[in-house]
Amino acid sequence: MIPYICKTDGGRHRYFVDLKLEMANGKTYLIEIKPKCQTVPPVQPKRKTRKYVTEVMTYAKNISKWEAADRYAKAQGWIFQVWHEETLKNLGIRLLTA
Repeated sequence: MIPYICKTDGGRHRYFVDLKLEMANGKTYLIEIKPKCQTVPPVQPKRKTRKYVTEVMTYAKNISKWEAADRYAKAQGWIFQVWHEETLKNLGIRLLTA
């Protein structure tokens, strides 16, 4: 559990990363897996739509979480990474849905 303050509401929240990988070489990774569209800033359309506002809020919340996770990981001597579908594909990982 990683505490963080969200940029969208200024409130304190708790963040749980998706994976903690402890490698044979001694390195430890905290991994968050998200759709690629949530890992890049949304492109502003001509009109400010409800969908765009939601995307901006989601991205801001994710950035708040990821900054806190990165600080936490560095304090532990670990590495924090955000993976998306292309990352998984490049690693040869295939996600199965239930």
